[in-house]
Amino acid sequence: MIAISQKHWTGDVAELLRVGDGFVLDDVDPEDTPGYERSKKHAAEDLASGALQLDEYQERLYAQSRVDATRASVLLVLQAMDSAGKGGILRHVVGSVDPQGVSISAFKKPTDEERRHDFLWRVKRRAPEAGMIGVFDRSHYEDVLIGRVRELAPPDEIERRYGAIDRFEKRLTDAGTRIVKVMLHISRDEQKERLMRRLDRPDKHWKYNPGDVDERELWPKYMAAYQTVFERTSTAHAPWFVVPANRKWYARIAVQHLLLEALEDINPHWPAATYMVDAEKKRLAAS
Repeated sequence: MIAISQKHWTGDVAELLRVGDGFVLDDVDPEDTPGYERSKKHAAEDLASGALQLDEYQERLYAQSRVDATRASVLLVLQAMDSAGKGGILRHVVGSVDPQGVSISAFKKPTDEERRHDFLWRVKRRAPEAGMIGVFDRSHYEDVLIGRVRELAPPDEIERRYGAIDRFEKRLTDAGTRIVKVMLHISRDEQKERLMRRLDRPDKHWKYNPGDVDERELWPKYMAAYQTVFERTSTAHAPWFVVPANRKWYARIAVQHLLLEALEDINPHWPAATYMVDAEKKRLAAS
């Protein structure tokens, strides 16, 4: 088993970030770095070290699934307000492993076909297969976040969806998928600064959406919607983790650590050879 590097961590990361009973989102300081008391420089070193571990774990998981009956997989659910750093997580954390073992899905506005089905129809089709690390860059939770804030569905339908989400996630975990649900939590002021930087750089204009300013006006409603999501869907089998994200370097190592813990819990092994290694060496040498 690979031991997760704890070089600069000073606490149980998962416990510090997990949403539990009595959790209040307003009490989380987006500037904080729970369990990590070192600098950005040390974080870069730890991210690089963790990337090597994550890459080996992912390859073990993928290899094991090709020869064993195991159905183990990992699903990383990323939710956040705009500009919170989801792209950085994809590049610097998920991007450190072999892409053949990763599937990334971004759930945008539903298509006409998707609207003809239940809101989870398109999501179920993208659940990770055995041996894969799946990533939902925005997810089924959009249907109870934007759906509630923008009143895209009636209250009784939003209420039904919480239960449907819980049952869907329970089926996934029962089948062998470890779910890591992360909200990257930034402050409203930090978001304003990040959006302004996009406008100051012509190479970032493509990332700016004028609609982001409209969404900022609904910030309190979104925070209330997230609070309800946590209360209704943070469960023992699929807990939520709220990661302070004003410091991008902290968010990246924290999410990486959560993924490493999920993989360590699965503990995938290199599959044993199904042939006589020594005999094959002799055959190869003589060929």
